[in-house]
Amino acid sequence: MQKTFTDQLGNEVTINYPPKRIVSIVPSQTELLFDLGLDEEVIGITKFCIHPIEKFASKTKIGGTKKLLIEKIRDLKPDLIIGNKEENTRGEIELLMQEFPVWISDIHNLEESMKTITEIGELINREPEAAYLNHLIHAGFTDLQTLAVTKNIHQSVAYLIWKDPYMFAGRNTFIDDILRKIGLQNIIEQSRYPELTLDELKTLNPQFIFLSSEPYPFKGKHIEEIQSALPNAKVRLVDGEMFSWYGSRLVKAVNYLFHLQDDLIIS
Repeated sequence: MQKTFTDQLGNEVTINYPPKRIVSIVPSQTELLFDLGLDEEVIGITKFCIHPIEKFASKTKIGGTKKLLIEKIRDLKPDLIIGNKEENTRGEIELLMQEFPVWISDIHNLEESMKTITEIGELINREPEAAYLNHLIHAGFTDLQTLAVTKNIHQSVAYLIWKDPYMFAGRNTFIDDILRKIGLQNIIEQSRYPELTLDELKTLNPQFIFLSSEPYPFKGKHIEEIQSALPNAKVRLVDGEMFSWYGSRLVKAVNYLFHLQDDLIIS
């Protein structure tokens, strides 16, 4: 049977329901599909869709999130493609829309991520599973927000996502919302992902600087470089997946962020 849905950009998407040949082009949403109980239905994923690793090995790879292998997707003949406005390239999405049903999410905060989980659950006929995931996420982040108040967490932070040039997570990003949910104050006031020099960062005087593991793979060697430029800040590596993956990874993120809150108090 056919069923019509509206994606988060307002596009009507008509699919064979429930879909049996899905291509997922965003890692966090790929993990979500598997955690909602799909397996054989997911026939194509990106090279970055590494979770769960046992699924990654067995699925056809269709390029990267911003450089898809269009011909490979055509060969798979999907009855649904699931993507995201920010993570995928507009031109490639518009091209695929001419040939296949494409459903796009648009996520800037935790509430929108939970809405996406609900809508993807409806899209693939997994509403109860999606509702249970959202129950866990809501309960976990409610606790984190309560703990932020009781533990008096309100430090200022700059969250680095890239090097050469240095780029930061600013306002109107999912990362910014997660930082605020655990009590931290993002010192970067510009929207999206601005570039700043370390001298410019120094004038903002953040108490903490987080070096994300993705998209740039910051390592321990980068701590010294940034620490020398900002000796008064506390520089630490953080798991980027826990701050930026907006699907079922949020369940695991609760425990990670709980321990991070404790580390901030000790630091």
